[in-house]
Amino acid sequence: MRAYLSRWVCRDAESNLARLRAEGESAGRQADLVVFPESFLHGYTRRLEPARARAVFAELSAHHPEVLYVFGSLSEDGRNRMTVWCGGRQVAAYDKVHLFAPNGERELWQPGDRYAAVRWKGITVGLVNCNDLRFPEQCRTLKRRAGCSVFVVAAWWPWRRDHVWRTLLRARAIENAAWTLGCCVAASDDPGEPFAGAGNYVFDPHGEAVRTADDTSYRLDLDGVPPPLVDPVADARDIAEVELTTA
Repeated sequence: MRAYLSRWVCRDAESNLARLRAEGESAGRQADLVVFPESFLHGYTRRLEPARARAVFAELSAHHPEVLYVFGSLSEDGRNRMTVWCGGRQVAAYDKVHLFAPNGERELWQPGDRYAAVRWKGITVGLVNCNDLRFPEQCRTLKRRAGCSVFVVAAWWPWRRDHVWRTLLRARAIENAAWTLGCCVAASDDPGEPFAGAGNYVFDPHGEAVRTADDTSYRLDLDGVPPPLVDPVADARDIAEVELTTA
């Protein structure tokens, strides 16, 4: 599978929409899965009518009907919302569950109340948004209950904590024996919201990094990776009781 992870620089909304059309078209010609990062069209502080973005999402996915587009994310209905499109229509949506309090996200949005995944071309893709990555139960639930073999993580994660971002992506890959794709905003050059973002990364089910020459184009050999030593589903045990003693 060919995956394209955008290295997005967030500017004003009009510039962002124009670039989305151009980059989305180019990516759709070269990849099977195309991913854009969290809040890439408006950041935290700019405003964009969701209907305008959705019109471009529909247009791009209609032009490339075999491609799965993950647009992560829009500020819509009081939620931080990832949307997934194929063939000109939205096929899945996910509202970020674990809002990041240090950035004031709890004042901007309401948390989602469910996890989400989409089945596509014989694989199941789990949706994860930035700070969600810190909570291993989300990916574990997506793996065990939905059978996800791929996680797509969209993020607005700072470069100064790139080591945390990279480590958590690798951990989610290893503990769930799943391909894990992290697409982070590269930067924001808006004067009111300057930002330097973390890198893009792809890890295979063993936690090995998938190398790329351009940080955007990746090839995933979905059938060529040997099975894990420990099966995260078959070998899992549900233990609810915790024994706590005092010494």
